[in-house]
Amino acid sequence: MPSEFGSRPGVEMKTGLPRATRRCQIGGYMILPGSTLGVLGGGQLGRMFAQAAQSLGYRVHVFEPAPDCPASAVANRTFTADYRNEAELAAFARSCAAVTYEFENVPVEPLWKIEPLTRLLPHSSVLETCQNRLREKMWLKKQGFPHVTFAEVEVNGDLAAAVRRVGLPCVVKTADFGYDGKGQRKVSDEATLQAAAVAFAGTRAVVERYVDFKCELSVIVARTEAGEARCFPVAENIHTKHILDFSIVPARVPAAVAKEAEDLALAIADRLQVVGLLAVELFLSDRGELMVNELAPRPHNSGHWSLDGARTSQFEQHVRAVCGLPLGDATVREPAVMVNILGDAWKPTSAGPTVVPNWSAVLGTADAKLHLYGKGEPRIGRKMGHFTVLARTPDAALEAARALKARL
Repeated sequence: MPSEFGSRPGVEMKTGLPRATRRCQIGGYMILPGSTLGVLGGGQLGRMFAQAAQSLGYRVHVFEPAPDCPASAVANRTFTADYRNEAELAAFARSCAAVTYEFENVPVEPLWKIEPLTRLLPHSSVLETCQNRLREKMWLKKQGFPHVTFAEVEVNGDLAAAVRRVGLPCVVKTADFGYDGKGQRKVSDEATLQAAAVAFAGTRAVVERYVDFKCELSVIVARTEAGEARCFPVAENIHTKHILDFSIVPARVPAAVAKEAEDLALAIADRLQVVGLLAVELFLSDRGELMVNELAPRPHNSGHWSLDGARTSQFEQHVRAVCGLPLGDATVREPAVMVNILGDAWKPTSAGPTVVPNWSAVLGTADAKLHLYGKGEPRIGRKMGHFTVLARTPDAALEAARALKARL
């Protein structure tokens, strides 16, 4: 092991626990306010995690390759280096009582070396499973959780054969590092199959059966090292061009379906031994069957509504889970709809500067809250912020949210 990954003062190397922690009465360990928490990734999820942690009295260090990231504006310290820079990663780990993720596209190999230096939560094995679609699908299959039928395609493998096994229509996806519809194509006939074969040449891929579904759902689970777990209410998600557009909470599904979705998410989090947050994305088929689509061991876009509509936000709950604090009440205060604000909302003009969105439309609405992420350049498809609308019913909140989005 390189010298930079040696022991650091204040850490018991058998457990990797700093002396600023103490054992909880219910088991596990508690990291007390005043300690420093680390976040791998400096996007908007890291920014909102840092804000929640600081409100509870923690310091936050961020590790992010890109300079001037959204989280750096609020972090106590930012380490700007490549994830494979072992010296910087070790220094970052030594500075933190615990380290967590804000997205799963972090190379897992360097993280194996820092696990003796800090508490890495969730464990790197969870990240390794969830950052690869094939490993994720195979894990779900092995554990007996309902999932979409799939087939593996090795590098330069026979894509057509995998498509025949799964059947048409289907979706071809890269095995590694995909999100927001990136790295995937729908295949419905010979022409689209040939196009996919060219696009995925030299890439390990997964072929999934295309699902006719009533709706897409997600459940966010918080779980502590001691095994305490709590779900946020099921969210109903509407996507546009593969990017989340609206999240409706509570989901407009029967109570039995919501209970089944929550039970599935709790079981998956327990089986994975997650410490932190786990988002479980699901399809509800036309026949009323739930199937797990993807897992994300971090805060999730569909949980942003909780900043305004829940008694405890997903970001505060993430802090609580990582630190071994009692989990907060995750119930809905009032039905809510979250709307993503993409770079598409900025209108370029030929005669002058870009026209910014009409923020007054949201800020002038009593039951709406605006959240912007501090990103500099608006680009098509880039998540620049979101707003949340509260109302007496999910349908009323959705109607108001659609109207506000049109006014932006």
